[in-house]
Amino acid sequence: MPFEVIHFRESEKILKEKRLVKDVKETLEYIDDALYGSLYRRELLRQALDEMNWRENGSLNIIDGRRYQYKGFKKGVALEGDSFASYEYLWTGLLRLQVGFDKGLIETGILMLTAARSEKSSYGTSRELAEAEVELLYPTISLPCSIALFDLGAPIISEGTEEDNDGTSIPADDNGTVKESDQS
Repeated sequence: MPFEVIHFRESEKILKEKRLVKDVKETLEYIDDALYGSLYRRELLRQALDEMNWRENGSLNIIDGRRYQYKGFKKGVALEGDSFASYEYLWTGLLRLQVGFDKGLIETGILMLTAARSEKSSYGTSRELAEAEVELLYPTISLPCSIALFDLGAPIISEGTEEDNDGTSIPADDNGTVKESDQS
């Protein structure tokens, strides 16, 4: 499962009216491709959204005069997420989207989250938990929204070599440590 989108309160209808269904799908697919197995997701997410034209200058601000910004914005639709570090960003992300909705800045929002959660969790799948929590937060969080759950995998870190200060690869021994004689 690369990613899964769940719609609440007719958010899909709004995306259709704005003719953004295909654009959103392609953008989420691109984000999934760009971020899968990556280590520096925040900058890669920003770059992917910029390349897909979701980073319109001036329209990303949530509150005037503050640095609070959505990750992406297009035609009254906000994309929000926090580098996919934690599913628990659901509440914070929904609150940020709700503020923009209440101020009339957005008509709907898409919250991007990691689908990864503890295996010990007794709350079922990430989808089931998201559906339950969005309903529990109503009426405090009442905007039409979508949640995109991503399975981006663990960061892929190369093993066996390290780079010297000048970028030259230095072989490591079987324990992963660099030999002193190789660091001249």
